Amino acid sequence: MVSLRFPFLFSQPKKHPNGISRTITSRSFPATTTTVACALAAGAAAFAGIAATRNSKNPKQDNPFIQNALNLLFSNHVLAPWASLSLADPLPSVVETKTGAAFPSVIFESRRLLGIGLRKKTILGLKNIDVYAFGVYADVDEVRKVLSEKYGKLSVSELKESKEFKEDFMGGDIGMTVRLQIVYSKLSIRSVRSAFEESVGSRLQNFGEPNSKELLQRFTSQFKDEYKIPRGSVIELSREQGHVLRTTIDGKEVGSIQSKLLCRSILDLYIGEDPFDKEAKEDIESKFASLLQVDH
Repeated sequence: MVSLRFPFLFSQPKKHPNGISRTITSRSFPATTTTVACALAAGAAAFAGIAATRNSKNPKQDNPFIQNALNLLFSNHVLAPWASLSLADPLPSVVETKTGAAFPSVIFESRRLLGIGLRKKTILGLKNIDVYAFGVYADVDEVRKVLSEKYGKLSVSELKESKEFKEDFMGGDIGMTVRLQIVYSKLSIRSVRSAFEESVGSRLQNFGEPNSKELLQRFTSQFKDEYKIPRGSVIELSREQGHVLRTTIDGKEVGSIQSKLLCRSILDLYIGEDPFDKEAKEDIESKFASLLQVDH
């Protein structure tokens, strides 16, 4: 049975597979309109009739009109950002439009996508390349458990202006994941290791970590030369309970390190004062603050 679903972002049940479903192709989530909703509903009804016809005893005798209708329904046209035709999965993925990298709306059952961005790198001061797309996730239950009592009555705009709030969610014991999807086909694991040595190393020093060199070496040594990261590979950096940074490459855990400052240094790359993608940072901060607005 094919169903037409209108999945308002972040309002679906927790349980969700870690796969990729049909996609949203925008960072923002505009409001719905009655006209488009009706059109999509009509399309769904039409499709139901078409599907019934195709399930007849003589599928080879499909009417050309029906075949054309099917081709239209299943073509790669962009769906409305708030709705999708789905065979099974009610939650759409979100796509970084420049690279086509798709990010599940929910991972690990309760970590919701807050925003997506793009990591670029300049080569020889002349050419910008897109290295990887990234998505930042937060555990909704843990966000509310840790921060609701203190910040639950503040508006999103007030929270975005609060430095104390930013400090608390950056350094709090809240489950978060930064999911990196490689888009540069010539990227090597050695390059990833070198980039983290520079970017994470500078953050550890700025945050006053006394053993920054040793801690940094423990982290970067996880990215061994034996790992291959072709285009489409996924690296996940997750802050788990107790400020444990867990690193996986294509679903395989490659190491875990307990360090509050290391966790914070990783997050600082994406939502700190000097992030890789400033627009993404703004989106992520807004979505994070909105998780506390359950009663507003």
